[in-house]
Amino acid sequence: MSKSISNVSFRIDKDLKDEATSLFESLGMTLTTAFNIFLRQSVREKGLPFAVTTVTPNKETLKAIEETREILNNPNSKGYSLEEALDELKR
Repeated sequence: MSKSISNVSFRIDKDLKDEATSLFESLGMTLTTAFNIFLRQSVREKGLPFAVTTVTPNKETLKAIEETREILNNPNSKGYSLEEALDELKR
């Protein structure tokens, strides 16, 4: 038995669509496939598959996020040893 297909149409900012299309293509999928994954996961979880909040990270958290991105994206950046990371947590 074949599944019936239904089309969905909605408006989206062109730049956002282009960025998302590029992202999903780099992951080996189309925008349609990505939307289907999102919808299936939403149905499975009976809600959005991620937290939606109005919480904004504080300055310290934003700094840590930026530092993490730098470490991940720049092979020459200084990382942390396990001991250094544990010392930071103790502060």
